[in-house]
Amino acid sequence: MRTKLASAVALVALALAVYAGNVVATPAGGFAGITVAKATFGDITSHVHANTPRFWNEVIQTRGKSDLYVQQNTWQPHGSTGWHTHPGPSFVIVTEGSVAVYEGDDASCTPHVYTANTSNNSFVDIGGGDVHLIRNETGSEAKTMAIQLVPAGATRRVDAADPGHCSF
Repeated sequence: MRTKLASAVALVALALAVYAGNVVATPAGGFAGITVAKATFGDITSHVHANTPRFWNEVIQTRGKSDLYVQQNTWQPHGSTGWHTHPGPSFVIVTEGSVAVYEGDDASCTPHVYTANTSNNSFVDIGGGDVHLIRNETGSEAKTMAIQLVPAGATRRVDAADPGHCSF
């Protein structure tokens, strides 16, 4: 009897936690992402390493399988991703229009603007719990292509609560 009661209490607590997480999450609006391609890789170790020319260095190392996504993202005018994070890094190129990136830990809510066909058309989202929101603050559609590396089977995007720094 106690086991059934404990199981019921645990189930209710889990349901409430999921409900509360969904209530505080900030949903996307005017935003759509399409997975263009996905592949799974085994360990990526130090043998995948380049340092040519001499002033440039790159190292990627993972343990266990990883999923690599090629993601095409589109924002309608004034669209938003909502606050979210990713379990791994994303390399993002703005291919059309402009997007403004806001960081969840920036109390000043300073936008970092990236625009297609300029020298400032790309950024790296470090992932790993870095909460952020990306908005199209213009009257024209905006698009990006993102390459994301995450642990195999992990949820590619995790919604997050509004940190409360921004007025939108």
